[in-house]
Amino acid sequence: MLTSIASRNLTFSHPRTYVAATLFIIGNILLPQLVHTLHQGGPTWLPIYFFTLIGACLCGWRVGLLTALASPVVNSLLFGMPAVAMLPAIILKSTVLAMVAALAVRKAGRVSLALIVAIVACYQGIGTLGEWMLTGDFAVACQDFRLGLPGMLLQIFGGYAVVRFMEGRRLI
Repeated sequence: MLTSIASRNLTFSHPRTYVAATLFIIGNILLPQLVHTLHQGGPTWLPIYFFTLIGACLCGWRVGLLTALASPVVNSLLFGMPAVAMLPAIILKSTVLAMVAALAVRKAGRVSLALIVAIVACYQGIGTLGEWMLTGDFAVACQDFRLGLPGMLLQIFGGYAVVRFMEGRRLI
């Protein structure tokens, strides 16, 4: 069982905040590049959210927010993916993910598989409603549920495993 990680809520004045955010942003750059080698890799595996989840769970909302905002923008600028037109929806979902994850972990005091399931369900639900408001197209807003179930499962099981691994070794 994990010990309390709520104390890892780094502040903007702490240099570790930016080191941690940079590492998670790099992860959110490398993982999408790997996944985009597969057909429909991005929409299926939702890689841009993976390290945002981990960063917010381990280090709090500030690291999560920095990762959520920078990752899609840097990826778009460097590689053209996500497309600029998709940035508002992806940034919205990433931001919701960072805030929900950090708040949930802070309130629970530890990370559990059930908590990660709740975080993913919550950010996807809120994010889908937000994307629907942004695009006006419910079918587009529901794309993550149509195509991205493998990515949600990766976030749940992979994210949980990585958080447990990193917390157990005090890597951040």
